[in-house]
Amino acid sequence: MTPEFQPPPTTAERVRAYAVHVLTASGIIFVFLAATEVAAIQPNTGLLFFWLAMALVVDAVDGPLARRWRVGQLATRLDGRTLDDIVDYLSFSFIPLLLIWKMQWAGDWSTPLAVGAMLVSLLGFANIHAKQDAAGFFSGFPSYWNLTAYFAGLFHETYGSDIVVIMMLVFMALTLLPVRFIYPNKIRAPFRMPLIAGGGIWLLFLLATLPAYPDLPGWAVWIALSYPIAYLALSAVLDVWDRLVGEPPGR
Repeated sequence: MTPEFQPPPTTAERVRAYAVHVLTASGIIFVFLAATEVAAIQPNTGLLFFWLAMALVVDAVDGPLARRWRVGQLATRLDGRTLDDIVDYLSFSFIPLLLIWKMQWAGDWSTPLAVGAMLVSLLGFANIHAKQDAAGFFSGFPSYWNLTAYFAGLFHETYGSDIVVIMMLVFMALTLLPVRFIYPNKIRAPFRMPLIAGGGIWLLFLLATLPAYPDLPGWAVWIALSYPIAYLALSAVLDVWDRLVGEPPGR
């Protein structure tokens, strides 16, 4: 069978593809703005998390655009995966962990835990099997240290540093263990759209809490925890199901 003829890409299509690379790289702007808050004598943690949330939005948008506009085929002089990993490490791991250290949310353990988590997160980013696109999973804790830092501030305010220490140790261990977590953009139906839509609504709620952060009422903390708890529980169920049955339900 004769392959279907495809016309060569237009200049506009190539420019559009490279624009996605620029969009990915633009996340560094929000990383810089977050870093200025860490460097402040009295960091505005609510504003810092807002900048990290904007970096998260860029990260959520650039991947689907890259696939839709064939960036891998039309903008090959730049490696989008490298750009994405650099910005993601800084926004998901380095800056949030630096904040935990700056605010001493892990008490006397803030320095060794922050540095240790940075190191472990680097190993996670370098793991070539971390993203299991076909199955819809991340292997190991996917370096959600930005969200960990958000809850570290809340928990430290109410319960002190011990719970933050435990939380960081658990997530550091899970980064290195072959435990799998849902990759929301890649997991199959019927889970993908509810996870993406629910995550968007949840992120809007977190943004609404930032002006009062970390002095939130108890009901707001529980709402903030609802999506991560559901995500972790569903990840555990689907991981076990996939290992026992051979594929997640819904395929």
